[in-house]
Amino acid sequence: MEKIDHILVVDDDRGIRELITTYLERSGMQVSSASNGREMHESLIRHTPDLILLDLILPGEDGLALYRALRESRHRMVPVVMLSGRGDVTDRIIGLEMGADDYMAKPFQARELLARIRAVLRRTRMLPPALQPVEDACVLSFGDWRLDTTARHLLESDDTVVTLSGAEYRLLRVFLDHAQRVLTRDQLLNLTQGRNADSFDRSIDLLVSRLRQKLNDTARAARYIKTLRNEGYVLSMAVTVHHDMREPPTRGASVQIDGEALCY
Repeated sequence: MEKIDHILVVDDDRGIRELITTYLERSGMQVSSASNGREMHESLIRHTPDLILLDLILPGEDGLALYRALRESRHRMVPVVMLSGRGDVTDRIIGLEMGADDYMAKPFQARELLARIRAVLRRTRMLPPALQPVEDACVLSFGDWRLDTTARHLLESDDTVVTLSGAEYRLLRVFLDHAQRVLTRDQLLNLTQGRNADSFDRSIDLLVSRLRQKLNDTARAARYIKTLRNEGYVLSMAVTVHHDMREPPTRGASVQIDGEALCY
């Protein structure tokens, strides 16, 4: 029997909730709804949805605060699409940098929302077993850096911890999983956010810039993430995977397959 996707809609606008619920149910999905953070948490106690549509502007705790709480809970792996009545690009970038899987500004077409939902669900389910939360435990080494995939932070050669936002982590993970391969902006958007780029979408460029700052890299003298004009970006370093988390990484505890970093 085919699985029915369960979507949780969190929006204080009753009309929006009913419109989304009706459309998604007609499209074969199961839908629950909540008008605020309290109702969202109550709904999550009863069941775990396949995806959450989360409005940023809510009474009480706003969407960003609720998103942070989600990422620290047992529901941290549930994909989230943020909704907002504010179409400013800064709001979109903030939401994506926090780790949201996609962002839609109101007003939006129901068909586009459904397409975005399906794209995020498809991308999430297409992750190889190595990237599933239970198995995703390893250290990825590249140059002078290590990425701890359990804690989701960077470690410098002296073990200094560098924190990453959700979007920075996903982008770096894509680069590490496709090391020494050129990735276009469209590919990076699709792999990190489950959507295609439009001609004015520069969010990936901004994320690359922020990630370079974390790596102490510069665009003009890039050592790690290099820009290839009219092509995209490439992580120039080879990546080594270390599976024994109890000991310092050694070359003898690593696996590298066709240039792709895979955690088992």
